[in-house]
Parts: sequence; C-alpha cells; structure tokens
Amino acid sequence: MVFSDYVAMVGLSPALTVHSFWRVLCCLFAILPIYFIGWIIYTLFFHPLSHYPGPKLAAITPLVHILWDIRGEQHSIIKRLHDKYGDVVRIAPNALAYRAASAWKDIYGHRKKGQKIFLKDPALYTPTPNGVNAIITANEGDHTRMRRLLTHAFSNKALGEQEEILQTYADMLIEKLHGLIGSSVSVDIDITRWFNFTTFDLIGDLAFGEPFGCLSHSKYHWWVLIILDAVKASAYLKIFWFYPFLVPLVQVLIPKHLMEKREASFQLSVDKIRRRLAKGTSRPDFTSYILKHAKDGKGLSPSEIDANSAVFVLAGSETTAALLSGCIYFLMCNRDAYNRLILEIRNAFTKASDIKLSALTDLPYLNAVLTETMRIYPPIPSMLPRIVPEGGAMINDRYVPESVSVSISLYSAFHAATHFKNPESFVPERWLNESDEYNSDMKEAFQPYSYGPRNCLGQQSVPSPSSLTNCHISFLTYTNKTIPSLANAEMRLILAKCLWNFDLELLPESLDWKDHKSFSLWKRPELWVKLFRAGGNDAM
Repeated sequence: MVFSDYVAMVGLSPALTVHSFWRVLCCLFAILPIYFIGWIIYTLFFHPLSHYPGPKLAAITPLVHILWDIRGEQHSIIKRLHDKYGDVVRIAPNALAYRAASAWKDIYGHRKKGQKIFLKDPALYTPTPNGVNAIITANEGDHTRMRRLLTHAFSNKALGEQEEILQTYADMLIEKLHGLIGSSVSVDIDITRWFNFTTFDLIGDLAFGEPFGCLSHSKYHWWVLIILDAVKASAYLKIFWFYPFLVPLVQVLIPKHLMEKREASFQLSVDKIRRRLAKGTSRPDFTSYILKHAKDGKGLSPSEIDANSAVFVLAGSETTAALLSGCIYFLMCNRDAYNRLILEIRNAFTKASDIKLSALTDLPYLNAVLTETMRIYPPIPSMLPRIVPEGGAMINDRYVPESVSVSISLYSAFHAATHFKNPESFVPERWLNESDEYNSDMKEAFQPYSYGPRNCLGQQSVPSPSSLTNCHISFLTYTNKTIPSLANAEMRLILAKCLWNFDLELLPESLDWKDHKSFSLWKRPELWVKLFRAGGNDAM
C-alpha cells in the first residue's frame, strides 16, 4: 500500500495530510536539538558518573570510545587519560576505566556468598559469526560448563602429552633459520614473520590436527594474513549495539573487505575442526579432550565447538607471537639483559636436545625476561569490560551504580608509575629477589591474563592481591601461578631455542618498532634483526 492509497482509504484530504506530515517533520527537527542539548547537560552535570573525571566529549557519546578502537589507539589514549586524571577515568557516558590494583579483585574477583557477579559487557564482546558465544563471550552458566569441559585440554598433564608437538615446531623454526643463514655470516630477517609461522602452525596442529604449513612453505597461510582484519571488524560491530537503528546500514558503515575476511576466517576454522573431529581421539591435542564428552550428552554442541576452535587458534598463536616479538625487541634494546639471558641459557644446556620444558622452569632470568615483557608489552593491551550488578558495588573504595560498564586498562595498569618504578624501562630484575630497588613495585597490579573465575583458560591458582600486598615476591613463585601452562611453555621453549642457536642484532629500521596500533591484539609491524649463528664474533 502506497501513501496515496492509505490517504484515500481513511478518507483524508491529500492536502491536509501532506500539510500534517510536514508539521510533524518540522516538530521533530525542532525537538531533536532540544533533546540533544538536554542529553549533554544531563550527562555532564546530572548523570551518576558526572563527578568522575574524563574528556567531556567521551562523556556525551560512546562513539568517541568506539573511534579509539577503530583507529587502534585505545590503549595509548586511555593511558594518557589515566596519567592526566588518575586511577579512574570516565571513557563513555556509562563507562569507567580503572588502573588501580585493588580494582582487579573488586571487578573480576570471586564473589562471596550473596554477592552478585560482574557480567561481561555485551556491548563490547562480539559473538562469533555463527551467532554462538565462545568461552570468552559466554554467559556465566555456559562459561562454567565450557570451562569445566575444556580445562583438561590445558592442564599440566595435557601439556606433558603435547610436548612432542611443541618440540617439533620449535625445532622446525630453528632448522629454517639456519637454512636462511646458509653459508653466509649473517642474514637480515623479519623475526615477527617466523614467530607467527611457528605459533600458528603449532596451534593449528593442537586445535585441528594439522598445521597451516607456514613453516614448511616459509610463507603465511592466507588465513593467518587476514586474522587481524577479522578482529578489527569486531570493533566496527560495537557501533550497532549502541545504535541498533543503524543495523540496516551495516554494509555502508563497515568496510566490506573486513566483513568478508571475518566470515572467511571463521569458515576456515569450521572446516578444519570438522576434519579433525572425524579423526577421533587418538591424538593428544585439544580436540581429543572435547571428543571425550561428545557421547555422554555433556559435551559442547557442534556450533559451540566451531565457535571455540576459532578462539583457540587466535588466542594461542597471535598472543604468543606478539610476546616473543616484543621480547626480542626489548632484549635488543637492552644489551645487558640480552647478554645475561644468553649466558644463562647457554650455560644451562650443552646441546640443543637438552632443552626440555621441565628444565626451562628452572631458569630464573628467562622467566623474569618473559614476565617483564608481558608487563611492558602485554599481548592483549585492551580492556576487559564488565557490568556492575544490580544494587551497585564498591570499586576502588567508591560506590559505583548498577549497570555501569567498568574495566581495567591492562596497558595503563602495567605502565603506571604508581605501580612500577621506571615503568617505561625494561627491567627483568624487578621480578627477582636480588636487591631492594624494586621492592615498592605493586606486583598485584600485574594480571596479564585477567583475574578471578574468568581468567585465562589453563591458568593455575592465583594468589589474591591482598596476600601479595607488601610481599617480597620471587619471580618463579609468581610467574608459575600466573602464566597459562601452554603459553608459558611455548614462549620459554621457542625463545630458549632461538637464543641457544643464534645471536641477534636490531637493525636501524626497527628502532621505533614498539610504537604501533592495537585492535584488541597488537598490529605488529615488521621487526628486522640481523641473525648470526651462536658464538660468532660478528654480532654486537
């Protein structure tokens, strides 16, 4: 029915109806500015969060925060805001960002009996393309069920069974790097590529029973190349939670290539996990543990398996490759730390085959280097938003009303001068009991894999912040309890084997490598180093 038919049916005069239509339209245009002015006055002066400091424009509209995400600048902007305003900043009309150490327990910690939990903020966690939540976005009931089913795949027992797979890809990396040098004295390489090749092949084998072939072909699989663009697309999707009336414009507002890459990335993981499921439980990988519960009716549904498989690959590969890249960069910029680590690793092992996971846990400086890298260059620099439950809650000794989105900025917390002495300096010694210089560091602020019942899957028990306050913490005790066993094993093994076999030197084009963007994960540029065989006299 067209407009003229409707007019005729109800018996209205066309002239009168058109006149009324324009009157309504004019009224709307007159009312909208009044509404927006009223909204601005309310959010700045009468909103329950109006007394919290922060940029005024961000207090008016969530588009400011979303724009930070889309531009890849959220981590650096929020750090600057914390440096300017203090431990808590209003970053959106109904959102607060914290960096205080006590906020970890207040927001993410276990609840006492009768206390309500802080649910994940649905506005800032995008479901997978099949519309099903994976473990990181699931509601509390589904998360508990999924975690119970999946935690065995990341246990120390599982890691022992998986060591052969880890060793295979670490050794393949070393073989490839030796091949690049060949008969030359040295070779210039982008080390980030090779870390990505290794971690994606390794996690592909553990998740899907087959690698991506990056190491064997010495080039990226197309899926690896598009994965960050797939993540970036999720930043755009947040717009539609805050402004659902824009959903019809999704094709216009989100770059088409990002959505296509997001869909293609997910579909590849689905195809791979289906092939792996058909092979049964014979391999010691993630899927074998999932299959053990497939027949008793208590396992994951097929769509949940699809959703979680994509998460496993991204979380288990890109984050580890980022950490290793950051570690090499900061070691190259701090030659004293580099030389000390080289000495520790090469004195500990007489031959490469002696480098086992169990032996690597006993290298304190290696562990200190990795932890300091996670502090200064956290693999996930973004925030982890939660919703204040009904009735409100006390956070950082201040009452926060219900339904407010609250989070801790990892990058801000780990770079705060109020938490760490010389926060912008790479100092592995701060994690060792060698002097009193860094005793004042608030190590309880350091939670790189989150905190509480929804911390990173596979994580060991974590001491509470209150038990850590004012304690002199040895690195080994602290690190073994905070780094997930698989990620810890990957990082230690790959880094130790690289530094046992090679000397490295940072090339001039990568001196400013650390200054780059993040889209939940880091968008890492090339990291160019000169690679020598270990023991040569040509490296710096």
